[in-house]
Amino acid sequence: MRNIDKIYINGQFVTPEGTDILKLFNPATEEKIGTVRLGNAGDTRAAITAAKRAFPAMSRTSKADRIAMLHRLSAAVRNRTDDLTAAMTDEYGAPAYFTGFSVQNTASIFDVMAETVENYAFDRQAGSSAVKMLPLGVMAAITPWNSNFGFIATKLAHAIGSGSTVVIKPAEQSAIQTQILLECLHAADLPAGVLNVVNGLGPVVGAELTTHPDVASVSFTGSTAAAKIIQRAAIETMKRVVLELGGKGPTIVLDDADLDRAIPVALMSGFANSGQACVAGTRILIPLSRRDEILARLKSEAEKLKVGNPGDPDVRIGPLVNERQWQRIQSYIELGKQEGATVLTGGEGRPDGISRGWFVRPTIFADVTNDMRIAREEIFGPVLSVITYRDDDEAIEIANDSDYGLQAYVLSADTTRALAVADRLIAGRVIINGAPHDPHAPFGGFKQSGIGREIGAYGLDEFLEPRAILVPTL
Repeated sequence: MRNIDKIYINGQFVTPEGTDILKLFNPATEEKIGTVRLGNAGDTRAAITAAKRAFPAMSRTSKADRIAMLHRLSAAVRNRTDDLTAAMTDEYGAPAYFTGFSVQNTASIFDVMAETVENYAFDRQAGSSAVKMLPLGVMAAITPWNSNFGFIATKLAHAIGSGSTVVIKPAEQSAIQTQILLECLHAADLPAGVLNVVNGLGPVVGAELTTHPDVASVSFTGSTAAAKIIQRAAIETMKRVVLELGGKGPTIVLDDADLDRAIPVALMSGFANSGQACVAGTRILIPLSRRDEILARLKSEAEKLKVGNPGDPDVRIGPLVNERQWQRIQSYIELGKQEGATVLTGGEGRPDGISRGWFVRPTIFADVTNDMRIAREEIFGPVLSVITYRDDDEAIEIANDSDYGLQAYVLSADTTRALAVADRLIAGRVIINGAPHDPHAPFGGFKQSGIGREIGAYGLDEFLEPRAILVPTL
């Protein structure tokens, strides 16, 4: 049992003023594994004050100073890989392959930002004027539960890289993961006030961050609905916002695809992280000419995917994060049937042989049309919709007919052809034939998938403002 009763302000673990307690559960067993004491608006204001006090010194740090901080953060994370892995497994239930990636990626985020800072042009020339890229001030960061370590690291890395200070409101139901990561980050010995973390509820801590006049920018990762609330609140004090939001990613299987390679990629593009991913390829677009063949392969391969204990290295789909999310997925599966889609595999309830835990049967719907709610709304679980198309033009039209535009996937035996299709897709990232994650490529979306970009130089641009100094010419 782990009881989290501290928040992190001004370089110290302190007892929050807030007294509300939230229970924490293992989603694979439904057992209570801890509690977290939540901060309130007063705690949030204290954190903002600490960040504001630390900002002048932080804003004047050199490239070398920031790079050294980032490398210390990376090393501190690598020193506790096993502890971080255990926390993520117990509290979130992610399969081992995803947990392993998440922990290693958390450390590498700081290294990539260090490289970015080294090469970034903070001082520039425009005509006869000197231009300097300056940090905005105190950053607020609000992060979700589906990749807790990575999102916290990304927000912090952008703060350090830009010369800003930050107050983070992580997902409160991820408090054990946050605590272990915070202990790592504390060991990196950042200047007091540069990093502040307040566990708390969105309508309390999040609301204070988005309305407080001393916060200059808000970086939010989460649902589009929540982002609209944040953006409305932020406009009152003209805060800059970076919003990384939902998705309904298309996976286009072109008619020349090698199914031995394409089918596993298509399935894991949708089912990775148990489907709890904004980048999931949840709409699988297949050519009508190969419909029956592809549906048969999708069904047979999906039914081979192991669901169960996240500690088992052979498991590909773990539990959902909590009962509320489990119930949400059940309702969408029922909705799909009501809309006239055909359950190709899966369906409602837990998988056979599993009686406890928030496990879902990996579900694929066939006979889906792009106007169905299951094809248009972000479900955030292991539920995929298969839509047929006649030719490449129609596939692209269907793929782009969405309120979202975060990440898309193209599968083809011909890379040149795949690239031509990718060039016509409205998405922040397009993955060709299962290409691996690139930690330097910008991340963010079009339309209701967000505003702005994160990662690398594109991410730094969002948290810096140019100041031009003009002098008389002789």
